[in-house]
Amino acid sequence: MAEVTFLTPEGKIQLEEKLKYMKEVLRPEVQRKIGIAREYGDLSENSEYDQAREEQGKLESEILQIQAQLENCQIISKEDLDISKVTVGSTVEVYDEEFDETLHLTIVGSTETNPEEGKISNESPVGKALLGAKKGDKVVVKSPAGDITYEIKSIKID
Repeated sequence: MAEVTFLTPEGKIQLEEKLKYMKEVLRPEVQRKIGIAREYGDLSENSEYDQAREEQGKLESEILQIQAQLENCQIISKEDLDISKVTVGSTVEVYDEEFDETLHLTIVGSTETNPEEGKISNESPVGKALLGAKKGDKVVVKSPAGDITYEIKSIKID
């Protein structure tokens, strides 16, 4: 069974647009490169051909991955979210005791992660630790640098 990808409605649209671009723009570009490289002659010693074929393989692999994510996605609707506990789609205010700082983190599916915007994956160590926790809970995140303790101050839906 394929793994479920959590997406916001906006995230699904972005992924669909990326897939369309890859199929309609990048795929023909790579095919054109292969055609040009073929014209250079002997394929056994043709580095341009080898490079274009490698590019094609990577592109096709990424297209298949995105198609699988879209086929097995679960859309996170704000109306369906429960703010009594941390879920995918929640924005959580946490207090980091060690560094005496407050962080605002939004739990998103792995395809929408953006640390600069405070969007962390539900599959990341911090995301996994926060999922299911409630306001007032303290969660411990195991990291190579040592354990990090966060206290959940609030849970909301943006």
